Amino acid sequence: MIELLLILLNDACFSAIPAVGFAMLFNVPRRFLVFCAIAGAIGHCARTIMMRSGLPIEWSTFAAAAIIGVITIAFAKRHLAPPLLYAVAAIIPMIPGSYAYNTVIAVVQLTASQTLQPELLNSAVTNGLKTIFILGALSVGLAMPTLVYYRTRPII
Repeated sequence: MIELLLILLNDACFSAIPAVGFAMLFNVPRRFLVFCAIAGAIGHCARTIMMRSGLPIEWSTFAAAAIIGVITIAFAKRHLAPPLLYAVAAIIPMIPGSYAYNTVIAVVQLTASQTLQPELLNSAVTNGLKTIFILGALSVGLAMPTLVYYRTRPII
């Protein structure tokens, strides 16, 4: 139990840093930077908890992005600011950089080799699909709470 708390504390600290950094890059006002960090830390910790409980990274990312969407709507209502002010910076720590990097490396090695190597092809396809699905989960998961909350007509 203590091990999980230490992992989550580490995860929260190291996911809040890029969230604040990208918020500063996007010219978010200084008074909102703390809320960008909180949303990024909560979202990344939620994804870590779901992944440690056995959920695949794609579904964990989808649920964490939806959680970030709900949190940023609450922040937006409280501060009378657009939800994307917080949300874009908060999902940045969940961008699948290592999967995209491994995809590009495998594709470059495939094009440089004279023969077709099945393990490189498998690596390129697996990592590429994982990257695409995680990016899709981020975008759809972040958009869903906003679409439901700001809906003008009844769902049914």
